[in-house]
Amino acid sequence: MTQYTVTRSSAAARAAAVIGAIAVALLIAAPWWAGRADLRLLGELFLYLSLASLWNLLAGYAGLVSVGQQAYVGFGGYMLFALTMFAGLPPLVAIAAAGVLGALISVPVAALIFRLRGAYFAIGTWVMAEVFRLSFAQVSALGGGSGTSLPTDIVRSMADGRSAREALSYWLALGAALLVVTVVYLLLRSRKGLALTAIRDNELAAGSLGIDIWRTKFFVYVTTSALTAMIGALIFLQKLRISPDAAFNVNDWTAFVIFIVVIGGIGTIEGPIIGTLIFFALRETLADLGTIYLMVLGLFAIVMMLKAPKGVWGFIRDRFDLQLFPLGYRVKRDPSKGA
Repeated sequence: MTQYTVTRSSAAARAAAVIGAIAVALLIAAPWWAGRADLRLLGELFLYLSLASLWNLLAGYAGLVSVGQQAYVGFGGYMLFALTMFAGLPPLVAIAAAGVLGALISVPVAALIFRLRGAYFAIGTWVMAEVFRLSFAQVSALGGGSGTSLPTDIVRSMADGRSAREALSYWLALGAALLVVTVVYLLLRSRKGLALTAIRDNELAAGSLGIDIWRTKFFVYVTTSALTAMIGALIFLQKLRISPDAAFNVNDWTAFVIFIVVIGGIGTIEGPIIGTLIFFALRETLADLGTIYLMVLGLFAIVMMLKAPKGVWGFIRDRFDLQLFPLGYRVKRDPSKGA
């Protein structure tokens, strides 16, 4: 009798783990082998990867297609400035506090917009982001509509010397990306992750099996909001200046993130990673073309959606049956047992 085994891992996943560990070690050492411009670029890449992974968790698994995540990016950035300038908190403590406050503010927001469905939900998230933008534009202590810069003494308190501060900002961005990917991975491997997968595949069937759909989506929304606020704080810690238009910019913090996820492969952990690499490769290659760069991005997205609707990783996964982040169980025939 042929024997079968149930497993989550695979040879590809184990090889990816080894390669990933080596890559992380090299990236940690980047301040000693990369220039300042390279560090800034890599730091920005890691922050976009974090935002894309969080949006993918929200839309690709919980089915909450938000076009208003810039609300929490801007909120986190403003909380960093407010907590460091007025409460006297160190920047690193303020980043964590921004995440807590992001989770708290997301509770009433979720209670309101969860009454909406489909396209109305997406529009509702954008409206809430505009409410955030207009609200912070009225806070004169934070520069009002023109914004403000982080005081020099706060910037210098992070580390001694410009090189040390840039290295610290880089490590924070790298750590944020590793934290977000790890949280998403562990969440999707948990019982809540199983519930999310069921909701993604068939919400009606998931509800009939006893899954509390509203509570599961609420948990994911609050979690992503908290982490997005922390990422927003890191973004504006690097920029050292904030304004309502920059903090709540739908193009920078939502449109590009959606592009990354759709191109890479929505509903997968690998998709945002690949999508981020593709996005930055296109941006660095075509940035000198001006507005044509945005047209090329749009054309690329259209072609990808027509030729590979599941994204680059979805195409690779279906073609070669690869899974670098094993989530579900797989039944395999063991040729060494039975006949």
